Amino acid sequence: MTAESAAPVRIAVMEGDDIGPEIVRSTTRILDRAAKRHAIDIEWVQLPAGIAAVDSDGSTLPIRTREALPDIPGWILGPVSHRDYPMGDARYVNPSGYLRKNFELYSNVRPARGWPGVECVHPDMNVVIVRENTEGFYADRNMLDGNGELRPDLDTVISVRLVTRRASMRVARQAFALARERDVLRKVTCVHKANVLRRGDGLFLECCRDVAAENPDIAFDDFLVDAFAMRLILRPEVTDVVVTTNMFGDILSDEAAGLVGGLGLAPGLNIGDDHAMAQAVHGSAPDIAGQGIANPIAEILSGSLLLRWLSRVHGQPELIAAADDVDSAIAATLASGDTRTPDLGGTATTESLTRAILAALDAG
Repeated sequence: MTAESAAPVRIAVMEGDDIGPEIVRSTTRILDRAAKRHAIDIEWVQLPAGIAAVDSDGSTLPIRTREALPDIPGWILGPVSHRDYPMGDARYVNPSGYLRKNFELYSNVRPARGWPGVECVHPDMNVVIVRENTEGFYADRNMLDGNGELRPDLDTVISVRLVTRRASMRVARQAFALARERDVLRKVTCVHKANVLRRGDGLFLECCRDVAAENPDIAFDDFLVDAFAMRLILRPEVTDVVVTTNMFGDILSDEAAGLVGGLGLAPGLNIGDDHAMAQAVHGSAPDIAGQGIANPIAEILSGSLLLRWLSRVHGQPELIAAADDVDSAIAATLASGDTRTPDLGGTATTESLTRAILAALDAG
């Protein structure tokens, strides 16, 4: 099937909260332009999610959104301000946590790499953190009913963590497949705290070792999370793909982003067997919402990761070419040094940065 004869690629779009609409709209414009360069049409399916959806549909994740998503393999979600959602109010569901858990988006893939022209601690860094995404110390993801935080009295909270062999094995397999696909160091590092959390992290480490035995062509080692956090700062060049539990992955990916220029350059893709959701690592930044200065690059790069995943779903290598074009346009824009948002030391607006990337796309 040629790109000209293929049906449009459908992508669900949920803009989220605060800066979400600003950066998601930049993302869809750029992905659309890149796709059209390769004769690919994208059908953008707009679905409500976030605080604005409470007024329109009575929930931060309305029923019509939940019912539409199963038929659409690829999604884009803007950042959500779920920390500000009222506790105990059933209308305020955390869209991110709900979608990861209920659609079994079990791998959160978070690359961290240096970009030309961006001052950072490690400009040559090229690491991917694969974070287990459906259980662990996340209250909305580790129980069938309710959450994993118990409060016996006003002064006591007990947090329960879930670790299963099924989830640990599948995220480990994702990490090894990624290490083979990247062909950088062809190495996976399991990060854990099995010396203290001997049963939970012990099971996770055991599963990673089992998957390593299935993949003898990929090098494998493991580190305690505290030692690895220091190692990532001192010697990132010896790290390729990291696989770790939910909370450790969340923390380490922010550390990695800080080493290469900040969260504004930190993409993420939540991957399951049947669906994937592009979602930047950073939050919704309410302090700059509406000012037009948010950096959209992390969300755009997340969309690029989604195009690569969708290329396998649709059997269209042109989607990989479109993603390559997006990444190259961002690299060219950053290297020029002329158009950077305030988080990167510049004065550009979201719109002017978006236009600069579009111009680089057209010139590529």
